[in-house]
Amino acid sequence: MFKTHNNNRTLPGRNGLPALNRLVSRLSLFVAGFCCVVVTACNSSKPAASRTSSRQVYSMKDSTLLEQRADSLFYSAERSKMLGDYRTAITQFSDYLRLKRNNPTAYYELSRLFIEVRNPGYALGFARKAVSLDSSNKWFQITLADAFGVNAQFDSAAAVYNRLATRYPENDEYLYNKGMFLAKADKSAEALEVFDSLERKVGLVEELAFQKQRLYLKLNRMEDAAAEVHKLINQNPDDVRYYLILGDIYNSNDRVEEAAAIYNEVLERDSANPRALIALSGYAKKEGNYTQYWAYLTRAFANPDYNIDEKVAYVYPYLQMQGVDSSKLREGLQLAQLVIEAHPEEAKAYALQADMFSQAGMLDSALVDYNKAVNLDSTRFTVWYQLMWIYSRKDDSNNLLKVSTVVSERFPKEFMGHYFKGVANFLLQNYPASIDALNVALQTPGGNGDKNTRADVYSLLGDAYHATGQHQQSDSSYDRALTLKPDDALVLNNFSYYLSLRGEQLTKAESMSKRSLELEPESTNFMDTYAWILFRMARYEQARQWMEKALQSEEARQNPNMLEHYGDILFNLHEVDKALEYWQLAKQKGANSVGLARKIAEKRYILATERE
Repeated sequence: MFKTHNNNRTLPGRNGLPALNRLVSRLSLFVAGFCCVVVTACNSSKPAASRTSSRQVYSMKDSTLLEQRADSLFYSAERSKMLGDYRTAITQFSDYLRLKRNNPTAYYELSRLFIEVRNPGYALGFARKAVSLDSSNKWFQITLADAFGVNAQFDSAAAVYNRLATRYPENDEYLYNKGMFLAKADKSAEALEVFDSLERKVGLVEELAFQKQRLYLKLNRMEDAAAEVHKLINQNPDDVRYYLILGDIYNSNDRVEEAAAIYNEVLERDSANPRALIALSGYAKKEGNYTQYWAYLTRAFANPDYNIDEKVAYVYPYLQMQGVDSSKLREGLQLAQLVIEAHPEEAKAYALQADMFSQAGMLDSALVDYNKAVNLDSTRFTVWYQLMWIYSRKDDSNNLLKVSTVVSERFPKEFMGHYFKGVANFLLQNYPASIDALNVALQTPGGNGDKNTRADVYSLLGDAYHATGQHQQSDSSYDRALTLKPDDALVLNNFSYYLSLRGEQLTKAESMSKRSLELEPESTNFMDTYAWILFRMARYEQARQWMEKALQSEEARQNPNMLEHYGDILFNLHEVDKALEYWQLAKQKGANSVGLARKIAEKRYILATERE
């Protein structure tokens, strides 16, 4: 029934107007400049006999042209405004004011335009100018009130509407807007007086009752707020909305018994009303009546009219609680299943249950529901991400590649799709495809943001380039990874080991390998790498010490490559028989490096350029 003027209208397609401040501040200068031009033209030198008549003809012609020019500018400005080109409209109205400086409508139009572009200061200035030129125009007054409103001068806006309500007593909206602005000005008591007078005039109206109820609550007059809702209930006893509002008032003021009575009354009219059921379930839980709590809750969740977003918001805390209380997993899954049953065509329902399964480590079950979710709604990247994450955790490279390929095509600006595609191709030994995907990942926003993420990509690129024999690109990728993440032990180890295989930059390799051991001193793989680098540097005794330290681990003693390395070290320390023993042991454990068979047959060390 009552409408307020929109003080927050958005400007379609535009976020602001550059140079508007300069434009407006120059308006007065433009007007003054134009006057000077006219005066100069009128005082131009002419013969005395003809000067008067010539001036009159010139002035008439000039006046006609000016009128035409002004009309053209005004209508052009109106057209630009209608097309949403507010910048052009402001410029055209400003040019118009150079010609017609006392037209209040132009100031009014500029005020409305500046409200649209959210420049409250200029909006108020032009509104005041319009009203000063014509105070009888109600639209100018309304715009002045709006301008006061966007400047948060709510008292002044209320005063404008007070004048309008006095002048136009038949228009109830003016009185209503006066009350609304008084409420915004934190003058709740005065606003209530206005709404009371309006109610006496128009009778009981829902919107008025709600406004009064909110003001009473703000004034901590709970009984009066409840009385307003009671009036609505008496007027329309079948509308459960009013009962729910009344119940919420009592509930927020710890009047539990009265609130519960109201919610039960709601259930008598609507036995599946979710808000009443949720409220009553909360009371039962506080009283320790778990059976009643669960009965109310499940009834609410079974109701398809209960908004699915509210259900999801209710269930999500169970994700955090299930790690502390295992019973919460069971409850959460039961509620999630009820959501699915009530909303079988909603992707959110399956994604919710999948999240529960995923959090509990039940990855196979999570995959089933995530796949159902993307089949129902393929537009949600977060669900696709969960699928990729689970497939990567399960080392399911084939499915990871399938899903990441779809994601990289549907969401080309999402970093993780390209990244997981690179990972999947790497694990499947599709190294060129992995390199392509990872380089695309680096060009997406996610790849350019977090330095740890970029470091991980460069690290994997280093591995992929190495696998394809592109050593320069591999080394460059590892260097970039370490620039971003200098203490990445795995990169330090891999980079140093690959350098040692090629016999290049061994001093750098030794330094990086030593640092990796400082970061992870118990890693037998890192010990093996360090020993091998020392071996390539002909520091055989040190290499032996590190290799023997590694072989103290049972896992290392079962590693054929480490056993072969130890044999190589022993041979170069002139312990030929013992070296032969470890080469043979390495072969028994499955070593198949280039030259191992010749080492055993010829009983001598043969340099291998690659570890298989």
